Amino acid sequence: MIRKLKSGEYRLYSKKTDPTTKKRKNLGTFKTRAAAEKHEKEIQYFKRH
Repeated sequence: MIRKLKSGEYRLYSKKTDPTTKKRKNLGTFKTRAAAEKHEKEIQYFKRH
């Protein structure tokens, strides 16, 4: 899940919420949406291989 911050950057959050905090984990902050989407694909690839 990618959200745009007030600063103009994009932050990647986990899809599931953390059971202890009830919030989504921050998986990184990126200057462009394309960079955030690229990192999200890398995470998905890593999870499957």
